[in-house]
Amino acid sequence: MRLASPAVAAVVVLCTATVACTSASAPPPPVPSAALVRAPGDRLAAEVERVSAAVLGPTYRPGCPVGPERLRLIRMNHWGFDGTVHRGELVVHERAVRPLLQVFGKMFEAKFPLRRMRPVAAYGGDDARSMADDNTSAFNCRQVTGDGARRSRHAYGDAVDIGPLENPYVDRRGTVRPPAGRAHLRRDRPVPGMIRQGDAVTRAFEEVGWHWGGRWSNPDYQHFSATGG
Repeated sequence: MRLASPAVAAVVVLCTATVACTSASAPPPPVPSAALVRAPGDRLAAEVERVSAAVLGPTYRPGCPVGPERLRLIRMNHWGFDGTVHRGELVVHERAVRPLLQVFGKMFEAKFPLRRMRPVAAYGGDDARSMADDNTSAFNCRQVTGDGARRSRHAYGDAVDIGPLENPYVDRRGTVRPPAGRAHLRRDRPVPGMIRQGDAVTRAFEEVGWHWGGRWSNPDYQHFSATGG
């Protein structure tokens, strides 16, 4: 029998210790609040906590599609560009916790580097500032960047943006976001932190049934979501 790798062992243990795991096509059950998601040898060392409106700050306001009671804060380790392990934080919908722990576990195994991982509240809710800082983030109750007529999946907490500088977004007007990401529009010249089709990142998201914006006609190389939006 092939044993689960240490980086994803926490997900396996949590599934067997609480409720049965579900397939990627079915919504995963929420992770209990204040859960320590850890197993022996797990270097992701994920912790899951409830959040309040005060903690969410400007990323939440009354009328948003998901309230604080349905959101969770994940604290977990990730590799940095300096070759060492750092501690990051990600706010997501409670049902996104399990699939994202699996994904970030695979990314940790592959030593995929992230510049930083902070809730967008650290940037005053400003997505442009977060992207410019090459920040990996998830929940933010906002409209689609570059298209104010549509609400972003980030407002639901089931989308994540990974390494925006190395993985820029080209909106429908052709604007590159963040602007410094223009240097990485050539995807045939890989750099550390660049997401490419068939790599450890895209494979990990495919395994949990999430979709990559890098395949869109207006590519959003940083963006992954549960619904494809």
